[in-house]
Amino acid sequence: MAGTRMSMRKIREVLRLTHELGLTVRQVREATGVGKTAVSEYVSRAKVVGITWPIPPEISDAELERRLFTPAGFHEGSTKRLPDWTKVHEELKRRGVTLMILWEEHRAEHVDGHGYSRFCELYGEWRRRLSPTMRQTHVAGDKLFVDWAGDTVPIVDPMTGEVHEAHLFVAALGASSYTYAEARWSETLPDWIGAHVNAFDFLGGVPKAAVPDNLKAGITKPSRYEPGINRTYQDLADHYGFVVLPARPYRPRDKAKVEAAVGIVSRFVLGTLRNRRFFSLAELNDAVRDCVTKINAKVMKHLKQSRNDLFASLDRPALKGLPGERYQYAEWKRCTVAPDYHVEVDDHYYSVPFALLRETVEARFTDGTIEVFHKGQRIASHLRSRVAHKHTTIPEHMPSSHRRYAEWSPARMLREAEKIGPATIALFAAIMKAKPHPEQGFRSCLGILSLVKSYGPERIEAAARRGNDIGATTYGSIKSILQNGLDRAFTKPNTPDASPIRHANIRGRGYYH
Repeated sequence: MAGTRMSMRKIREVLRLTHELGLTVRQVREATGVGKTAVSEYVSRAKVVGITWPIPPEISDAELERRLFTPAGFHEGSTKRLPDWTKVHEELKRRGVTLMILWEEHRAEHVDGHGYSRFCELYGEWRRRLSPTMRQTHVAGDKLFVDWAGDTVPIVDPMTGEVHEAHLFVAALGASSYTYAEARWSETLPDWIGAHVNAFDFLGGVPKAAVPDNLKAGITKPSRYEPGINRTYQDLADHYGFVVLPARPYRPRDKAKVEAAVGIVSRFVLGTLRNRRFFSLAELNDAVRDCVTKINAKVMKHLKQSRNDLFASLDRPALKGLPGERYQYAEWKRCTVAPDYHVEVDDHYYSVPFALLRETVEARFTDGTIEVFHKGQRIASHLRSRVAHKHTTIPEHMPSSHRRYAEWSPARMLREAEKIGPATIALFAAIMKAKPHPEQGFRSCLGILSLVKSYGPERIEAAARRGNDIGATTYGSIKSILQNGLDRAFTKPNTPDASPIRHANIRGRGYYH
């Protein structure tokens, strides 16, 4: 393969879609953005080394990479024998048939046949001569088309009279056109995910794929060949076991099914409810639910059946069962571990093992928990805190030299200063007050306490008085005062002060404030 090797997470997704969902090479390519040749090679390599899906949990990303890519390349030389491309093209329409399978059959019959890469190139050249337009045929239980309706519905706040616009989510199954709709307050990611969860509950099962338009909430990078799927949306897909197949940009046929459903919903829901006033989202959704029930029960003239009938006979038996638990909404964030071995999520700081300093990690956060992952492995888990600019630290994450500071508090620090004298108390208070968080001043205070062994408490107190007097409230300043003997004039605090010397070159205390 040319270029940079895919991440192990991407390769795991290729194997999952191939083995668990039974997608073709082309469908896997559309879902992941991995080229068809690469998809086939990953599946072939996994087959050679005996790896299928699910991958045993003991096989880490590093171990998976070692097993898949330690051997040399798979494909050997080529010859000029050509297969019947028309037959190849027809065979590819059958479920589970891939170019790799057809190539293996071709090589079994013709030992001198082309190598796999050249086989794919020649087939691609032949296929490009075909007509690019083809009517889509939807397989039962295969795809759920999802989108937002363009028009909104006004909802009046009964207390203030303020009008808010509700947005309408629409979903339709490909084979039966069975339709679902619900109103949400916005088209943001939480509402997008919540509408999907409700749609799956409504269907009583999960299709193999969801086909959204390239909306910002679900698709981070619209692309025909390599779309970027929002990590939370991908998390939802992993939980329910489906694949996200974004509609290709500028390809209206890819989303024709949902656009037809949006049109129907617009006529039978928005049109029917246009003269009604709604005072809550729940009231609107009750009305939307009644309209959708009528849409699915209506007999379609050209098919002589209703969507309910088609759903019962086609899609419903083909849907996968719902998982044991509903999806709990979670967001993802890429973070760089700071030098204090914490990562920031929603203005709060959570610890990770200190060995990961400056590494890039991924944080997954729900309403109640924060999980941090590094290369697919969970490395930390915390209860979520809503207190801004504070730290949540697990002692085991700290290097041993830091752990002894974890038990200190501002009150304890001041108690230690009290053993030396009032000037030291004032100095410590000034040091902690100057920091955004008092804890950030602990090291300076502890450093000053350590000077007691070398200089004694009386000199520390005297240095603290001089430091307070001139505004030199740092560990380095106090140490410099002691090293240079500048504390000597302050060592007899009980002696009455002599009359101050007045001279034009003496600035006095006020100069430093």
